Amino acid sequence: MQTKPENDTELRLKVNRETARLPWSELIKHFAAGNVVWIADTLDLVDVAVRISHDDKASIGQWMAAGQLAAVSDRQAQDWLAADATLWAAVVSPFILVQQEKAVRQ
Repeated sequence: MQTKPENDTELRLKVNRETARLPWSELIKHFAAGNVVWIADTLDLVDVAVRISHDDKASIGQWMAAGQLAAVSDRQAQDWLAADATLWAAVVSPFILVQQEKAVRQ
């Protein structure tokens, strides 16, 4: 029996341990291959990675429809390269999920 995404603590811990900050310049080759997915800073990167790993179509579809999850656009890629951006990244093969640092809200 498969564990529900919200209960998969083992995978959640694994993804959390493997999440890292990477310069965009190191991710360009993956972007060129179409394997980089942007996640809005309003979502939890680890939670999204776990749900994608579990093929949680309902959550994925909802995030895509809300504009919170999408393939990295050419414009984003250009902006991040120009800014020498560093992004949070997590791998859910074959994808690399990226997220900008959460904005400080006052």
